[in-house]
Amino acid sequence: MAQIGNFLRSRIWTLTAGLVLAGVAVLALGQAGLWSLIAFALACALVIRFMVPPPLPQPALPRGGGRIAELPPMTRLLLEQLPLPVMLLDVDQRVFFVNEPMRGLLGPGALRSHVSTLFRNPAVLEVLGHTARSGQPASVPFTLPVPIERHFQAYSATISTAPPVTLLLLHDLTAIRRSEQARADFVANASHELRTPLAAVTGFIDTLRGHAKNDAEARDQFLEIMSVEAARMRRLIDDLLSLARIELNEHVPPQGRIVLEHVVREAAAALTPLAEADDIEVTVQGGAGLPEVMGDRDELVQLFQNLIHNAIKYGRQQGHVWITLGQAVDEQVFVTIRDDGEGIPAGAIPRLTERFYRVDVKRSREKGGTGLGLAIVKHIVSRHQGRLTIESQPGGGATFTVSLPIIPAENAAKSPDSLAVTELL
Repeated sequence: MAQIGNFLRSRIWTLTAGLVLAGVAVLALGQAGLWSLIAFALACALVIRFMVPPPLPQPALPRGGGRIAELPPMTRLLLEQLPLPVMLLDVDQRVFFVNEPMRGLLGPGALRSHVSTLFRNPAVLEVLGHTARSGQPASVPFTLPVPIERHFQAYSATISTAPPVTLLLLHDLTAIRRSEQARADFVANASHELRTPLAAVTGFIDTLRGHAKNDAEARDQFLEIMSVEAARMRRLIDDLLSLARIELNEHVPPQGRIVLEHVVREAAAALTPLAEADDIEVTVQGGAGLPEVMGDRDELVQLFQNLIHNAIKYGRQQGHVWITLGQAVDEQVFVTIRDDGEGIPAGAIPRLTERFYRVDVKRSREKGGTGLGLAIVKHIVSRHQGRLTIESQPGGGATFTVSLPIIPAENAAKSPDSLAVTELL
């Protein structure tokens, strides 16, 4: 009853005005005119009801804490389908939504975390704070250095809701930056490394045009040397292009399912003629029943061909190369390649994967090496999130071990057909 009394008191002036207007209508129109007016008003109400759409219902806001607990299903579906990483933050700068690309970048456990625990970059946090305070959109470039260096442009904006929501969207610039760096590195490396063989070829050409023009013996000797130098330049350019492509894709995890034993045996079989020419025996042990790994088949074949080729080149004449496959206790599959050559000095081991580094420059060039093989190996291992270890003692040969993670159980049923694509040089 108290509620009814309060309602009537709040509507007293409306009721009074209605009674006065009804009295005036009766006096002016009479009883018949009043009923006609009522019928007209009802007809207008029906027309308005069916011609004008009703207002959309407003979603109820969650109570307590000023946080948004749920997204509308259509909004969630739309954000999940976006190929760019997206994150939504509440007024407390805590995450209440991340889509699949953002989960792949940050890993599990992002929900309900404060954004400062996920992004340690001061520039990104400053942009988010500025957007939350002012409501103005902003953007900033930043770099994630681990596990593989990646470059992004972060965009932040405020969505006008109650309570407000801050959106963070990331644009991956890694392929663009790597492409620019690859072109610069290629020009620098090619101009540096090609200078010597080009100078040699040019010198022999000038000699053949001059006093050795009619010297058949000198001509044959110089042409042979020019052929060797040209082949060396061709190998160098091939390795530089290969390294540039691998570096460009290094941030994209491979998606193929690979049986490592098949890859290793294929790489070893391709090098069998080279080993037989030096009377070196290559044996492959183990590998049956090992779990599959996520990988790019062509890159893994190239990786093991480089390592096996090195073992053959720098092993002992009429020696042996042992290749062993197995599974470690840390959910890794490993491949060990061991030779019985002269070994590697301890001080040189940390530098072996540097571009153009050679322990013995003269011997490397005589063997046809470009100084890029182990640099290529390092970047392929990095892309596959694996590990490369090198062990050696002078006079005791060298052992190269590549460890690759096996496919996690939750990914075991995924199809290998959906490969990530990145524009190459």
